Amino acid sequence: MVSYKELGLVNTREMFAKAIDGGYAIPAFNFNNMEQLQAIIKASAETKSPVILQVSKGARNYANQTLLRYMAQGAVEYAKELGWEHPQICLHLDHGDTFELCKSCVDFGFSSVMIDGSSLPYEENIELTKKVVEYAHQFDVTVEAELGVLAGVERNCRG
Repeated sequence: MVSYKELGLVNTREMFAKAIDGGYAIPAFNFNNMEQLQAIIKASAETKSPVILQVSKGARNYANQTLLRYMAQGAVEYAKELGWEHPQICLHLDHGDTFELCKSCVDFGFSSVMIDGSSLPYEENIELTKKVVEYAHQFDVTVEAELGVLAGVERNCRG
């Protein structure tokens, strides 16, 4: 197991608290390769703006979980090289659909995960979400959950 703290990442708890107090938003960008990650970190470092790096299930499979861990750690170091002394970077699983996927992300250094059980009956979704929260919170990893469906807005596919 690798703690996100060892990688220099932060979770969203403090990040969101500061944003609420400061009246600003925090961008979340999905990335699939090094070039996208470089651009995101360069812009965040230039503006000293907190950022959430999102990875979908498909992107995680594409990039490999081990490589993603080192890319996230490299992103923190790159931000420091660019003059951002204390980077506020979160690595977040976007729309995880199983407990096993969320657990694996926690174990590989993600600082935040989203469990999306919206395709399940509501009570099963609640149970799944609770299981993810109980596991993730042991390691100070924040959890986002999709408990319902926004009619007419939901995507039909999950990456």
